[in-house]
Amino acid sequence: MNAPTRESLAGIDLLAEIDRLKKERNAVILAHYYQKPEIQDLADFVGDSLELSRRAAETDADVIAFCGVKFMAETAKILSPQKTVILPDMAAGCSLEDACPPGRFKAFRAAHPDHIALTYINCSAEVKALSDIIVTSSSAETILAQIPKEQKIIFGPDRHLGGYLSRKFGREMLLWPGVCIVHEAFSETELLKLKAQYPGAPVAAHPECPPHIIDHADYVGSTSGILKYAKEVPGDTVIIATEPHIIHQMQKALPEKNFIGAPGADGNCACNICPYMALNTLEKLYFALRDLQPQIELDEDVRLAAKKSLDRMLEMASKTVGQGDLGRKDLATPNP
Repeated sequence: MNAPTRESLAGIDLLAEIDRLKKERNAVILAHYYQKPEIQDLADFVGDSLELSRRAAETDADVIAFCGVKFMAETAKILSPQKTVILPDMAAGCSLEDACPPGRFKAFRAAHPDHIALTYINCSAEVKALSDIIVTSSSAETILAQIPKEQKIIFGPDRHLGGYLSRKFGREMLLWPGVCIVHEAFSETELLKLKAQYPGAPVAAHPECPPHIIDHADYVGSTSGILKYAKEVPGDTVIIATEPHIIHQMQKALPEKNFIGAPGADGNCACNICPYMALNTLEKLYFALRDLQPQIELDEDVRLAAKKSLDRMLEMASKTVGQGDLGRKDLATPNP
């Protein structure tokens, strides 16, 4: 029997086929919190981008299937160069990565030689290679606290995360003008309506949100931090200002609570859903495992330079990476 083509998937049990191919390829499947529930539910690990890459590196898998976006899959390849890393859809990018082309970033660094580059992990491998220290939303504060006040800093590519850190620490930084299109879309007016509808309900927001959303938040933190907060905060209702697919993990862990996604724009659009994350589907994951394509390839010099900036982060703030993760922790290796 010939292998199914992209036009002839009718009647195929995708979940069974993905499981078969995973075993055949000795693969581990990773899913970011912003993936669709059906992808989260079949993944070996669900979590934040860097923590997923670190977990995959610890397994004996030959193949990493990263259901996320391109920069996340690149990070997995940086940490696991000997493994084959596939991404279901290579078009799954990131507005923050797009906003920071390596050539422009290199020129900006050259124009400010007395600054170090503290760079958010949501960027390309090439930009990581041009950086001094990579940060995540969970490690940024710990790292910034260790940098001498007299040291000048470039922060990119997310100006909202950089601005939040600048305000909190009283540190002036040169901010790269990138934004996450999902977090940028949240509406203050609609959030205030939601708060009025659920009086007393706390708001948990990601620091990629603009200041007019952060100002109304009771908690600001990474996706894993938001999950931890949602578990521990009193009350039965929590408003969540980040990509709404994270709510799937909250509902699984805390079915007795009510989690409400903050609205975007006029309250009716789906603009708070990441269009890049949505490109990954079960069908594309099946084909990626079958064909081992699309595959992440990195120049070795770029990989080593990028790894150096990641290693600096882990040296300075390893205990903060992935804290509060409510993803599956019971799997040290892929299923046999």
